[in-house]
Amino acid sequence: MTAATTTIFSLVEHPEATERAAAWFSDKWGLPAEAYRESIEASRADAPVPQWYLVCEGDDPAGAPIAGCGIIDNDFHDRPDLAPNLCALYVEESHRGRGLARALLDHARAEASRHGLDRLYLVTDHDRFYERCGWEYLGDAHEDDGTPIRLYGADTLPPSAPTER
Repeated sequence: MTAATTTIFSLVEHPEATERAAAWFSDKWGLPAEAYRESIEASRADAPVPQWYLVCEGDDPAGAPIAGCGIIDNDFHDRPDLAPNLCALYVEESHRGRGLARALLDHARAEASRHGLDRLYLVTDHDRFYERCGWEYLGDAHEDDGTPIRLYGADTLPPSAPTER
């Protein structure tokens, strides 16, 4: 499965995947599944934020999650003025190197544009990858515990051909 042949599912359009997605994100990031479940459910309020996206095994929303991300107001850092934030981007190790992370980043930027947002931000301890994907390093923010973390911003992208079912 390559990014070119991958379907990115909106959890707004696939509420049946909420529990599975919440458990998967929780397992990857160590936050309670309930927090993810509440945010995913809040995405159904027809507002631009939050939004959640998932890539599943077999390009089927009932398949096991292999990659995903969300868009939330703030990803646990001290720069609430730089919002909304792309968060929880994760690709299963066995599916890395196929362009899924970049596809999710571009998809989230296009969806944010479709929802009327001009810019997204993210925090990460990675470097170089996001620059290669068109994100600009803005400096460091600080996590809730005071730890510095890299802060990036990117303009949203015009919506392109549909990538959701």
